[in-house]
Amino acid sequence: MGAPLSIIEESQSRHSSEEHARSGPFHDSENDSLDESAPLLSDLEANRRTYHTNGDSRPEPVCKRDAKGVVRDMTLKVASGSRPLFRDILRSIPAVILGTLLNILDGISYGMIIFPAAGVFSGLGGVGVSMFFVTAIITQLIYSAGASGFAGANGSMMIEVVPFFHLIANQIAEEVGEDHPHAVLATTMVAFAFSSILTGATFFLLGALKLGSLIGFFPRHILVGCIGGVGVFLVITGLTVSTRISDDEFTLSLETFKFFVLNLHNLVMWLPAFLLAVLLRVITHKWEHQLIFPIYFCIIPAVFYVVVAAAHIDLGMLREAGWLFDMGASSEPWYHFYKLFDFGATDWSAFWATMPTQFALLFFNILHPPLNVPALAVSLNHDVDTDKELVAHGYSNLLAGLIGTVPNYLVYVNTLLFYRVGGDTRVAGFMLAGATTILLLAGTGPIAYIPVMVVGALIFVLGIDLVKEALWDTRHRVSTSEYITIASIMICMTVWDFVTGVLFGIVVSCIFFVVQSSQRRSIRALHTGDSVMSTVRRPGAHRAYLRDVSKQTTIVRLQGFMFFGTITHVEDTIRALLDEHSWRRNPIRFLVLDLALVAGVDMSAAEAFVRVQRLLAGKKVVLVLCGFSVDSPVGRALGNVGLLEMDGVELFETFSDAVEWTENTYLRAWFRAQKTETLPVALPGRQDDVIPFPGSVVDSPRRAALIDAGWRTIARDHSPPDPQDAPEPFNTLVRAFSSYEPIDRDTYAPLIPYLKRMPVPEGTILWKQGDVPDGLYIVESGILRATYHFADPTPPMVESMVPGTIAGELSALSGLERNATCVVERAAVVWKLSLEDLAKLEDDHPELARAFTRLVLKVAKLDYDILITALATRQ
Repeated sequence: MGAPLSIIEESQSRHSSEEHARSGPFHDSENDSLDESAPLLSDLEANRRTYHTNGDSRPEPVCKRDAKGVVRDMTLKVASGSRPLFRDILRSIPAVILGTLLNILDGISYGMIIFPAAGVFSGLGGVGVSMFFVTAIITQLIYSAGASGFAGANGSMMIEVVPFFHLIANQIAEEVGEDHPHAVLATTMVAFAFSSILTGATFFLLGALKLGSLIGFFPRHILVGCIGGVGVFLVITGLTVSTRISDDEFTLSLETFKFFVLNLHNLVMWLPAFLLAVLLRVITHKWEHQLIFPIYFCIIPAVFYVVVAAAHIDLGMLREAGWLFDMGASSEPWYHFYKLFDFGATDWSAFWATMPTQFALLFFNILHPPLNVPALAVSLNHDVDTDKELVAHGYSNLLAGLIGTVPNYLVYVNTLLFYRVGGDTRVAGFMLAGATTILLLAGTGPIAYIPVMVVGALIFVLGIDLVKEALWDTRHRVSTSEYITIASIMICMTVWDFVTGVLFGIVVSCIFFVVQSSQRRSIRALHTGDSVMSTVRRPGAHRAYLRDVSKQTTIVRLQGFMFFGTITHVEDTIRALLDEHSWRRNPIRFLVLDLALVAGVDMSAAEAFVRVQRLLAGKKVVLVLCGFSVDSPVGRALGNVGLLEMDGVELFETFSDAVEWTENTYLRAWFRAQKTETLPVALPGRQDDVIPFPGSVVDSPRRAALIDAGWRTIARDHSPPDPQDAPEPFNTLVRAFSSYEPIDRDTYAPLIPYLKRMPVPEGTILWKQGDVPDGLYIVESGILRATYHFADPTPPMVESMVPGTIAGELSALSGLERNATCVVERAAVVWKLSLEDLAKLEDDHPELARAFTRLVLKVAKLDYDILITALATRQ
């Protein structure tokens, strides 16, 4: 039987917790004595309640067992007279009886409706039942032979394809014409078999290429809507089967309502079946047991014939009145459907005309196994490979198509019930295949004695379940828009057809995705540069200057996929930054766009960035892009529209590099405005000859702000009045500490002998992360680079140290191991205060040592505040 999603979800929560507590009818007490070190998929013969792939006592890797190995082991067991084989046979009998009964119920309910019930297809109910049993036997044998990871897997016809089969059959009949019944039937049989081949090839490719997980990305509410449409179809089919009319005669009209409700004979024909289905759902709502369903449908025909016998009613009259199926005078053998194949009579133009429906059927088919398999694995506490199960579905459907029958799949509910009553071995699977073969060989004659209300009730039960799952169970689990989508798909499938419904669902899912994505915030952060500074250690005066002027830098950090639905908000936000009111309040020099978390950029978004750049160029604002490389998907998309080659556009791979470049540019602008040398201090990162500050530095509010900030910070740096009278390292001490408090030469003169000058070439490793500290360093010239390594998967953080800064101070003062690896990036001169010299300083000049330590901690506090901010905001 099919597996509605509600059944799957209920079974997951209900059965996974009780699997080890419950055992089959042949459970041994030796379970508890087993070692905890046994393999997860232990052998079934030791009576573990976790189900081994092969039902064999020797532990083997899942997915490595083939059919040849299973058959060989069974042969060895028989040859040696092994008792476990016969024990497996005996303990599997209840499961085989239950599985056979379920196959009978499914066969007579869904096999009977494979073909439409009117026109050239009338009287083909028995043919449909035979095709049902053939595909069930094929899939059962393939799963039991080792293709499936579930030892007791139950396979059967994919019942959800019935609506599509009706569409295909009716379309062929319309194309060929009902005056050519032989050609219609021959073409229909070929089309049905082709659907199995197409489904099998798709399943095989998905499994072989390890793509099974991709199906899980399909929107769940669209699938639920399609399943609800199938439910409506089954309810309608229950009505047509019970009243013996064709699908084509059923229309959504007042006449149809009168036919079913106001016609007493028709009302009596379908209402009992419908009430029986409702009664079953009332019973199962109050009491839950896996045997209620099969026992219920065994009681119905028994009661029916008791009433018939008591009333002495003639079976012929009942058959003529529509209470029993009329199979005609012929007793067709099971292989009669092969006589319908005739490739010479096949109308290939009509066959190819069914391709849109075939692909809609395929689309619907491939959505079920990736849902059923994981759900069944959870319910049975079974380790399973979804891709292997898809390959097994590929084998079973390809073989079914080549043999000339309909698609099949692993049936969730039947397999779960099969396991619950002891059918957890491959022996049980082979026994079920044998029992189903006996049913097939018995022919379609017994169908003539099955009450129509039994079949109608079976169809109504599944139809009601699927409609309830789609409309009732989801009412509090999905959003309003998703619920409207589900209902719309069901209406579309009912009013028009299933192909239209599936296509409508795909279109709706695309629209739903665009609407949802457009509503998602594409700007994850927007702030000015003074709130996020680069991880470059600079002298305090430089940092004060940068914190002031970096208000002219605006940082916009983007996320998600940039397309026509999301870029509009980004463009409007940037335009708002440039409008007259915002510009007077806060004019900007750099706009930094961080695209590190942007998955991609479509053409519409890329062209929007070009429009933004033109606006920025008009305001002489530099666009700084970061977070991607030129050869990345984002880089290629922006490069294709020429954005990266435009004037006033800068590109950096990391956000830190971009902010560092803007800070360096601000510093160069200040020193150039003072007519000093272009690089008064060494600056890390990219060195540009052209600075984006053309003209006088004071000819605009932005440039005037730079000058004002420089005079309030860098120009007030407490430098010694005569550098020649203040040799190193005093100049370096002033640059490092003067922004925190005045550095008096006489006060700090005793410190000089304790500092050791060290020229270090480029590439020298001063220390490694985890080393024992040997002292702290004050940078006189050159650049150092510290790299902080964190536990995976956190990426490392890089920090640069320019002249006038200190390095290694916290680990030196605390005595703890180094927290970073420090390398000389550019040839440097440093002044080292070793731990031994620091101890001597504390002994010889305790007051000076305390003052110096206090200064170092002030500097370290600001440095690590900036580092922590960079860590917190880099993603």
